[in-house]
Amino acid sequence: MASSTSFVLFFYLFLIAGCTARPLYPRPSKESEKHRQPLQTFRPYNIAHRGSNGELPEETSPAYMRAIEEGADFIETDILASKDGVLICFHDVTLDDTTDVAKHKEFADRKRTYEVQGVNVTGFFTVDFTLKELKSLRVNQRYKFRDQQYNGKFQIITFEEYISIALDAPRVVGIYPEIKNPVLINQRVKWPDNKRFEDKFVETLQKYGYKGSYLTKDWLKQPAFIQSFAPTSLIYVSNLTDLPKIFLIDDITVPTQDTNQSFWEITSEEYLNYIKKYVVGIGPWKDTVVPVAGNYLQTPTDLVARAHAHNLQVHPYTYRNENQFLHFNFHQDPYAEYDYWINTIGVDGVFTDFTGSFHNFQEWTSLDDKNAAKLLHEIAKLVSPYTKL
Repeated sequence: MASSTSFVLFFYLFLIAGCTARPLYPRPSKESEKHRQPLQTFRPYNIAHRGSNGELPEETSPAYMRAIEEGADFIETDILASKDGVLICFHDVTLDDTTDVAKHKEFADRKRTYEVQGVNVTGFFTVDFTLKELKSLRVNQRYKFRDQQYNGKFQIITFEEYISIALDAPRVVGIYPEIKNPVLINQRVKWPDNKRFEDKFVETLQKYGYKGSYLTKDWLKQPAFIQSFAPTSLIYVSNLTDLPKIFLIDDITVPTQDTNQSFWEITSEEYLNYIKKYVVGIGPWKDTVVPVAGNYLQTPTDLVARAHAHNLQVHPYTYRNENQFLHFNFHQDPYAEYDYWINTIGVDGVFTDFTGSFHNFQEWTSLDDKNAAKLLHEIAKLVSPYTKL
C-alpha cells in the first residue's frame, strides 16, 4: 500500500513538473547544428523590425516567434535597462505609448521629466521601474489602425528572453539588438564596478555564445549584428567584441545621439572612411536615401553607392504595408516598394514590420526557371476546369 501511495505521489509530481517546466527534450539550439537550416546569405536580409509588429504588439515574445515562422533572417530589438540594471527589450525610453502603465495607480507618482537627446521628455521611464514592476505591465499595439485584439496580453521581455527565442528557433535565426539611448541609460542606471550599459550589453551576448566577425564560422553559427545611433557606443563595444556592427542614421534634421554630429557630416566620404574601421554597414532611414516630396520619391542620393564603395552594407528602415506609409509611386503595393529597393537601389537588407510580406516577395521573385515552370503548370491545372465552362 505504501509503495502504491509513493508511486501515485511521484506520478502526480511528475505531471506538475510537466505542466510548469520546459519539455523534457533538448531545445533546438542544443541539438546538432547539422539539423538546423543555416542562415541564408545569398540575398538581402529580412530583418524583423521589433518582431512581426505589424501583426502583434512590438518586441514581445509572440511578435518574435511570429516573425521566425514567417521567414525572418534576423529578429531586431531595442535594448534599454530597468532601474535594477536588467536589460530589457523596449523601444521608447518611456512606457506611456505602448503599455498600460497609466492604468496602474500604484505607479502614478513615477512620472518624471528627463532630458533625452537635448529635449525635455515627460513620462514613465523604464529606468524608474524594477524588472518585477515592468513585468507587471502589459504591452499594447503602437498604431491604432493595426490589430488591437492582443492589447494587454503580453509582457515586456528581457534581453536574455529575446536571445532564447532566437536560439530555440528550428533554424538558424540571427539577432539584431540596438544599444538604445546609451547616454540616458548610463546617466540613470548604475552597475557594480563602474560598468557601463555597453559592458552589460556585450556581456549578455558573450554569455550566450555570440562571437565572431561577419561571415566567420562562429558568426554563422549564431549570427548577430549590433546596431546603434550612437557612434561613441559603437566604437566602445568594438573593443569588447568582434561581432559586426551597424551605424544607424536618422533623418537629416536629427544629430547623432552622443556626439551631436549632423547628417551631412556622418555621411561624408571622410566619415564613411573613418567609421568603416568599426562597423560593417549603415542603417539609414529610407527617406534619407531616396528623398520624398509630396509623398513622391525624388532622385535617389548616392549614399548606397558610396557606402558600397567603402565595403559597407546598407540596411534601411522601416518598411510597412499600410497605405499611409507607402509613397504614391508604389500604388499602395508593398511588393512594388520591395522591388524598387532591392532591384533598383540595391540595398543589402531591410527592416520591415511585415516579415511575411517581404519573405513572400523574395520567395516569389527568386524562383528559378524550373520551379517557375512547375508553378505555372500547377496554376494551369487549377484554372483548366473553369476554362471549359
